[in-house]
Amino acid sequence: MFIAESGNETTMQWIETKVIFDFHDKELAAELISDVFYDIGVTGLVNESPDAEPTEDDWADGVQQTPEHHAVIAYFPKNDLLEERCRKLEKNLINLEKTQGIISRIIYREIAEEDWSESWKEFFHPEKISEKIVVKPTWREYKAAENEIVLEIDPGMAFGTGTHPTTALCIRMIEKYLKPEDSFFDVGTGSGILMVAAAKLGAAYLVGTDKDEVAVEIAEKNLLLNNINPEKFRVMTAHLASGVTEKFDMVAANILSQVIVILLDDVKNILAQDGIFICSGIIEENRNTVIEKMRALSFEISEIQGEQGWVAIVGKKV
Repeated sequence: MFIAESGNETTMQWIETKVIFDFHDKELAAELISDVFYDIGVTGLVNESPDAEPTEDDWADGVQQTPEHHAVIAYFPKNDLLEERCRKLEKNLINLEKTQGIISRIIYREIAEEDWSESWKEFFHPEKISEKIVVKPTWREYKAAENEIVLEIDPGMAFGTGTHPTTALCIRMIEKYLKPEDSFFDVGTGSGILMVAAAKLGAAYLVGTDKDEVAVEIAEKNLLLNNINPEKFRVMTAHLASGVTEKFDMVAANILSQVIVILLDDVKNILAQDGIFICSGIIEENRNTVIEKMRALSFEISEIQGEQGWVAIVGKKV
């Protein structure tokens, strides 16, 4: 394992971890490697593909560079947890090679926070994820149509840009099931994108939690950036639903399926009667595990949607 020497002490340092892989099913390999990163607490994620179509913006800038390899790139803060995370990553990738035949290698590179932010922007463009919802990075231009709802997002070092299928699936389900003046709780809020979507779709009161203090700060900034009244929301550092005692009309969790199964006991307690639970971050092969736990807790399954091997499940407390 390689860990670069420390750079500027006054700026947070990050380790760019690039997993280059080879496998006959490139999409499946990217999903499985992404899942490995989520398991060890990823804070940023980019998929690179030589087959990707260039965007108009990139061609206009004259800087489009086609990646040489298929790769998944993640970013870890350079802190006391770094060595353990790298060790787990390497172990899990070896396991993927043994069980799935996915051959991979890792390249570590140390970068400063400002460099991370700039490199992220290259991959993030406005994206329409439903009939009327568009996710727009703050540094891109976009002219909204008359009925479109635009979510202005600067993800910074947090996960949640709207471009990942799990985020898009959650937002579509929020759009479909949220009623005006509903209360909304987002577990593992990341960039705050689900809270922003819920607020713009009519939620009256919003709470979000994340175990990452940086994510909490970014989520609050994104809510304010979208002109959400600070009296209507609260974002706090917490593990899942720890310390939350209020009742909510809707709860959303875009996290790992194993965590959702654990979280469900708390969700049942904090959901109002006939409340809606939306969960994603679930790979196709784990969907039944989540569904079985929901049914065991007397949730009525309202809808299941899938995209690119990921699943979102909507349940109602009855």
